[in-house]
Amino acid sequence: MTDPPSDRAVLGISEIVLWTRDMDSALRFYRDLFGLQMISEPDFRAKFLSAGIGPGGVPEMIVLFPHPDEAPPFPADRPARVLHHLAFAVNPARYDELEEACRRAGLETRQGVHPVLKDVRTFYVDDPEGNEVEVIARGRNDVH
Repeated sequence: MTDPPSDRAVLGISEIVLWTRDMDSALRFYRDLFGLQMISEPDFRAKFLSAGIGPGGVPEMIVLFPHPDEAPPFPADRPARVLHHLAFAVNPARYDELEEACRRAGLETRQGVHPVLKDVRTFYVDDPEGNEVEVIARGRNDVH
């Protein structure tokens, strides 16, 4: 990470596309709880949600795509899933507030220690489809 961003070909991650069987629940999670902004038209089938503008001026997005009804259910066993987890970098001043909001929403929050990044705090929560979402903020992690 020593090259200035203008010298790299890849500047960041622009979108992560997730299947969902329950769009309303997924929108409550990503839009209402996490505060991502809907940037697609309301009647567009896939829902494009922006976490903010990333490097190069391109939005960083979670895209929720309706899962075909005829497709088999998502595997309940985590190791059988394609996606291990995704992570959001959050404002350190809002970290505790977001964690508490997740708990008030009835979600189980799990603490963690990032294996590579030092001086960060992390917690994990599952979205309505069972995808694990990590929340990361700069600051001391009190988990030992």
